[in-house]
Amino acid sequence: MTDAARLKATLYVGGLDNAVTAAVLHAAFIPFGEIVDINLPKPDLPSSTDPHRGFGYVEFEQPEDAHEAMDNMDQSELFGRVIKVAAAKPQREANEGLGSKTAIWEQEGWLAKNSVSEEDKLATQQRQNGIEERPEDPMQGLEGLDVAGPKPA
Repeated sequence: MTDAARLKATLYVGGLDNAVTAAVLHAAFIPFGEIVDINLPKPDLPSSTDPHRGFGYVEFEQPEDAHEAMDNMDQSELFGRVIKVAAAKPQREANEGLGSKTAIWEQEGWLAKNSVSEEDKLATQQRQNGIEERPEDPMQGLEGLDVAGPKPA
């Protein structure tokens, strides 16, 4: 199965109680279709006593089963807590976007999106050289009309 197809068949399940295990998630989601994998990410800190971070991923064999599970299980209750079930998003790379240790202008994605085109460079160069293709200003010559009232005789 390709990564795109796997992503369509994977659900994010958030708001989980600490008592929820992979077996409990399997039992809750198996009525909707064959489950390939269940992942409950562990806490980042090694000193943490929590069994997981309060969310998990359930991967189905068929994307249709995942959609059915999302429709039926979103905002349902599991172990006394309302859970959020949504389509999983692709994991961002650690060196992309905000929170990375690389300057944003050094990231390839930002540079490709914000680089200046040749047309813009040419227009800037022409402006600096005094070659401007501007239409004549319609307000030119109206400087003396900035005083209100009748003209003094």
